[in-house]
Amino acid sequence: MNIDTLPVVIIGSGPAGLTAALYAARANLHPLVIEGLEAGGQLMITTMVDNWPGYRDGIMGPDLMDEMRAQAQRFGARIITGHVTSVDVAHHPFRIKTEDHEYHARALIIATGASARWLGLPSERKLVGRGVSSCATCDGAFFKGRPIVVVGGGDTAMEEAIFLTRFASKVTVVHRRETLRASKVMQDKAFANPKIEFVWNSEVVDILDGGKGEVTGAVLRNVQTDERTELAVDGVFVAIGHVPNTDLFKGKLELNPNGYVVTDGTRTSVEGVFACGDVQDFTYRQAVTAAGSGCMAAIDVERYLEHAAHLEHTAKNAVAAHE
Repeated sequence: MNIDTLPVVIIGSGPAGLTAALYAARANLHPLVIEGLEAGGQLMITTMVDNWPGYRDGIMGPDLMDEMRAQAQRFGARIITGHVTSVDVAHHPFRIKTEDHEYHARALIIATGASARWLGLPSERKLVGRGVSSCATCDGAFFKGRPIVVVGGGDTAMEEAIFLTRFASKVTVVHRRETLRASKVMQDKAFANPKIEFVWNSEVVDILDGGKGEVTGAVLRNVQTDERTELAVDGVFVAIGHVPNTDLFKGKLELNPNGYVVTDGTRTSVEGVFACGDVQDFTYRQAVTAAGSGCMAAIDVERYLEHAAHLEHTAKNAVAAHE
């Protein structure tokens, strides 16, 4: 089978992947973006994005991703929906397989992002979509006038809790520590909201359904006293962080102990493979920093391909000179 070798393939279509596509397209690299089954990344499950430069009144997350996608396509990026099943970076050109196609690329940009972390409870797994969620913007409207729990203490947890007060009768934030990890501005907003209450030094150890097949309560354990209490709620929203989507690259690229791709700038441990966004950024994890690193990755790819072409041209000239 004859497979054309593409200049660059980008895996992922969040702010990092689409910015990389935009810059690569403008550099006439004709990028192919494999957007995955959850196209658009985490901003697709975000409501108002207030900290994206240039939108002083904010912009809805899905709207922002639609704009970014259209802008990349305007300059010639090709975007396909597909799930990457395997990647071979041990041979050049690199080989990227989806369920029904194989693509070869001179350069590869990894922008696969990160996914929500779950509590790992059997009852949680059983009740996902039946009162258990990791996405307030997706499911919040189902809980009008009903009490819910938000698990976590970071910015994401506070954003979820504040958003959910639009619908819920009461939001109880359960956090393992006695202080939040969220930024001060998010803490202030949460503390000032009369619908939000906090349960400190506690964790959710079970989710109850009362035999109804949907959430009816949560069992909390005080981590200091081991005391257990039941809280009657209709929903449990888990907001305890994210896991980088790097399963495809285990044993193939250098990853840090938490599974993030190790990069020098955007360069990975394999020459010609670059990574950007939340798949390699465990410090900032913002849409704007993801987009910035996507820009960097595309520029690095452009320079890498130019250098590779120069070396190839020089080698051909040397061979010709000896003939």
